[in-house]
Amino acid sequence: MPELPEVETVRRGLAPLMEGHVIATADIRRPDLRWPLPPDMAQRLTGQRVLGLRRRSKYILADLSGGETVLIHLGMSGRMLIAPGAGDGQILGDYVHAHAAPQTHDHIVLTMDTGARVTFNDPRRFGMWDMFPTAGTHPLLEGIGPEPFGNAFSDVWLAKRLAGRRTPIKAALLDQANVAGLGNIYVCEVLFRAGIHPARLAGDLDGGQVARLVPLIRDVLAEAIEAGGSSLRDYRQADGELGYFQHAFRVYGREGAPCATPGCTGTISRIVQSGRSSFFCAACQR
Repeated sequence: MPELPEVETVRRGLAPLMEGHVIATADIRRPDLRWPLPPDMAQRLTGQRVLGLRRRSKYILADLSGGETVLIHLGMSGRMLIAPGAGDGQILGDYVHAHAAPQTHDHIVLTMDTGARVTFNDPRRFGMWDMFPTAGTHPLLEGIGPEPFGNAFSDVWLAKRLAGRRTPIKAALLDQANVAGLGNIYVCEVLFRAGIHPARLAGDLDGGQVARLVPLIRDVLAEAIEAGGSSLRDYRQADGELGYFQHAFRVYGREGAPCATPGCTGTISRIVQSGRSSFFCAACQR
């Protein structure tokens, strides 16, 4: 499942083609994805100018001139593919990618007024698209905590959220009410850098440990965004390229490998927590 860095990378890839441009046509090729698509979606999209593309947690939001916002979640296998229009190459730079021929599982195709095409391709159909009034909110966004790069996310905030919690710190950081956008991969990497065992109870962390988590979360996410995200299975950037942060993993997916910490003689272990694999070094993480 794409996490914050992957979704942010896709958003950045789409922005030059979509922001400030009009959706000339919207081709909706099926009535549903994970859930039914909004009624009259093609008509509601056609002729709308995209005022801006935002990200909230693991969702992409496109604000339209008509007062509605499109909410997009990539799901397990969803991809946003782009075919630039005339003159888009200079604007896009590294994001140029030819998606000229239609592919199987192209479910939603938006043609912009420049001739650029934005396609949502999703073989498993676990992704979702919805529309809601921009001035309102969407049920899926309610209760989501602060963005990790925002001022609202701080050691004070996190300490309050973790205080007294008798749940593992891994689960607490995956809880979107505590911090938006974190997923399994990046929580494993953050906890390794922090020297905290994933099964440690959240409420048992001291103030110094909590304070260290905040900048480490930002560092790991920023590095992953810079690398274009992590390509595991289905994820690719909007330009079709793979992300590269998986080559910088220190623990995730490295079960049995030597610990990357200089001087440590431990190896990476794996346990299952709430159905998800947690990777860690028992010698470094307490």
